[in-house]
Amino acid sequence: MDLSQNTALGTGGIGGNGILAAPVNDTAAATAVDDPKQNLNQVINSIQKTLGLLHQLYLTVSSFNTASQLPLLQRLNGLVTELDNMVKLSEKCNIQVPMEVLNLIDDGKNPDEFSRDVINSCIAKNQVTKGKTDAFKSLRKHLLEELEQTFPDEVESYREIRAMSAAEAKRLAQAQSSLPNGDVKVKAEL
Repeated sequence: MDLSQNTALGTGGIGGNGILAAPVNDTAAATAVDDPKQNLNQVINSIQKTLGLLHQLYLTVSSFNTASQLPLLQRLNGLVTELDNMVKLSEKCNIQVPMEVLNLIDDGKNPDEFSRDVINSCIAKNQVTKGKTDAFKSLRKHLLEELEQTFPDEVESYREIRAMSAAEAKRLAQAQSSLPNGDVKVKAEL
């Protein structure tokens, strides 16, 4: 067996395309930690290895003759093994891809268009919500003006109560979020 066949079998050496291939460490893959980032990196590495195997397979097929049948079969077996490894590694990853992104990719479009469309949709919804908020603020202001003309004493009492409760809420918020050294606590995301 030559060195290019060793690479296809995952034993290391020089690959069929002239690139040095690192020896495969099966024990490291078997004792993988359940860290999501590490799992994702393992899947990415497996995808890259599969692409390399596909390239080697392409080179073997493009220059196929009867003497290259054994290396072709070995590379096919190596590809199947790596695809099986990729499936096992991907089961540890919990990545959800929206169907719209897959449809865009199927249509030959850039998946970044999905992100742009989602952001534009959020901006449009935000503008609608801001318009509603501004309308309520305007209504509140108009109602207070009308009430002040009709019931000036009650509106003045309302404003005093409102100012005291706002000051109390602000004081409580500051007391809850400040640390002894003066820094502000940051809420942990759940």
